[in-house]
Amino acid sequence: MSEPNRTTTPPSTYPRRFRETERSTYPRRFCETERLNRRLGRPLRLLRASRGRVDDRLLATIGERLTARDEIGAALASALRLTDAAHPDKVTMRQFRRALADGIDSVANPPRALRDFFAAVDPVPGWVDFDLIDEGCRVARRLGRNAADVMLQLALIGSYRFDGPPRLLVETGGLLGDSALRRIAETQKWATAVTTPDALRRTGEGFRLTVHVRLMHALVNQQFEHGSSSRWDTERWGLPVNQSDLASTLGLFNAVQLFGVRLLGVRVSRAESRALMHLWKYVGHLMGVDEDWLCDRESQQHDLNYHLLLTQNYGGPAGPPLAGALVEAQRHLHFDRFARVRRAYARARLLSMLRYFLGRQGMRDLHLPPTLPWAVPPVIAANLLRYQILGRSEAGRAHLERRGDRFVERHLRRHFHEQTQDVAALDV
Repeated sequence: MSEPNRTTTPPSTYPRRFRETERSTYPRRFCETERLNRRLGRPLRLLRASRGRVDDRLLATIGERLTARDEIGAALASALRLTDAAHPDKVTMRQFRRALADGIDSVANPPRALRDFFAAVDPVPGWVDFDLIDEGCRVARRLGRNAADVMLQLALIGSYRFDGPPRLLVETGGLLGDSALRRIAETQKWATAVTTPDALRRTGEGFRLTVHVRLMHALVNQQFEHGSSSRWDTERWGLPVNQSDLASTLGLFNAVQLFGVRLLGVRVSRAESRALMHLWKYVGHLMGVDEDWLCDRESQQHDLNYHLLLTQNYGGPAGPPLAGALVEAQRHLHFDRFARVRRAYARARLLSMLRYFLGRQGMRDLHLPPTLPWAVPPVIAANLLRYQILGRSEAGRAHLERRGDRFVERHLRRHFHEQTQDVAALDV
């Protein structure tokens, strides 16, 4: 196994500023492979809002928030799992679904945890501009297949090179075996919902699914913290779903997505970037990400992402099987015609695109077969025509939106096939 996959780091390589007493304050994975991560993060240095030295205070905050949870969600999760049905704090799933569908006022005498939860997600912050969010939705739709490629290849599979969150996916069985295709489809369904115009308003599907996912995260934390069979090592990994990892995930959907599509030849204007960032800022608010980590500008997010990257632990045993499962899941996509050939092509294309985004070493570290990035030049050539030329006109942008909508419809159908297109049910 190559050096980046080591699970421990000698004290001499641990950041000097976080040795001794500071090191024992944070989970042990904190900054274990910072030197390596600095090399991996070189492209981000040029994109940061602040190109100066690393902010040690921000790094320390990231370390602290590895053990910080969404307290409002945690309280609701605990109330849902109370076994005494007569307990005054007990919340039922029926009450939650009623409040989510019709508002908290539709629930008679709502328990405090339920009332507090919806008091956090229902009010719209003063900084929210729904016109700008809707423009962000149109930008996302225009990105079409490019966004799907970047999110699967660079954001999701690329993140499996780092230890911690991938272990949670293995523990929950979320992206292994037969469930891999379904889980990817559910993520795509959620991302499609939140990028549909008006869907983030109170009665929209994007709002409903985002609040649903927030509670799902809280229930996972509650299960691992209090479950008798849990093997989760909080002292090493922090909480299963913590504020630092939530912020990292949000960063994949906004700034990393924008960075990735540009690598594929897509032109993204400053106004388009601002709109997409605003969309995901509100999604982050609904998800319970700490407010001071919700970014307005792409460069701000790159700066936060760089610091989050430095604190990660490269390598580990969970990443390779997760990456392999997603590659092999391409063999199970549904096609109406020539299914065998098209599945083989989808798998080969995915590996080729991964080679472009992750490099030779990244492929080795995830135990993926060697290949060449043959699929990338045609993508870039087509994107230069579509986005650098057609995308500069109003008619061209409308064409790209329609094209993106058609792709998303096909993409979801190929993943879900005859299954209901929704996210996973809440496990209470």
